[in-house]
Amino acid sequence: MHTSGQRVVLAKAESKKAELFVRVAQRSEEVIMAQQLRYRIFTEEFGANLHSPVPGLDCDSFDPFCDHLLVKDNISGQVVATTRLLADDKARLAGSFYSESEFDLSAIYQLPGRKLEIGRTCVHPAFRNGATLALLWSGIAKYVIDNEFDYLLGCGSISVIEGTAEAWSITRQLQERCLTAENARVIPKRTLPQPVGPAPSKAAVPPLIRAYMRLGAQIGGDPCWDPDFQCADLFILLHIDALAARYAKHFMKEPQA
Repeated sequence: MHTSGQRVVLAKAESKKAELFVRVAQRSEEVIMAQQLRYRIFTEEFGANLHSPVPGLDCDSFDPFCDHLLVKDNISGQVVATTRLLADDKARLAGSFYSESEFDLSAIYQLPGRKLEIGRTCVHPAFRNGATLALLWSGIAKYVIDNEFDYLLGCGSISVIEGTAEAWSITRQLQERCLTAENARVIPKRTLPQPVGPAPSKAAVPPLIRAYMRLGAQIGGDPCWDPDFQCADLFILLHIDALAARYAKHFMKEPQA
């Protein structure tokens, strides 16, 4: 399916105009552009140890089963943001959700309704602003509505390059106010080590995770340690009915001609 071509015009850091639009990748070349952006962000910027079979691309066995949502600059043709979408029926063909490499999802499978996994989300450094994220979320929201999903799920990452204290502080903050019910808890397959010494009481929640929480998402328990990405991953679950009304009104409205 094709996600809407909603558009936004903004000024980039170098003061040149960019005309952004969002849609699902329609050609293999566009998927490769998304994989190139993922590689650049995850390896060159964050130092992830990717096990990609193709140099210069972040690609794995899940990619062929996913739809790849792109935010593109209509002027340059550049992909400036991307996320991949794995529906529950395609996850069965792939053998699992990606999240199952990190969490026991037995409880999640018991929840009624259709499920969509969001993963490998990244944004080009020059476009890390509210407008780009809003456009990406508008594409996700339309995809959810068009395909009648009931739950969004995925992982939200916290860097642990400098230790686990900050990750545990953020986890405790979110568990106090955004923890799922018992019947939707997950179990990490690799326990994140506890920090040595006291944890900061109010570490800043990463912007992407903060955006999920504002949309009404919850976390499913303790984080999983991801050694390849050098991060702590929190399992995130969002029931579409719980989507905050103001965001639903904004993201799920039909695009203007």
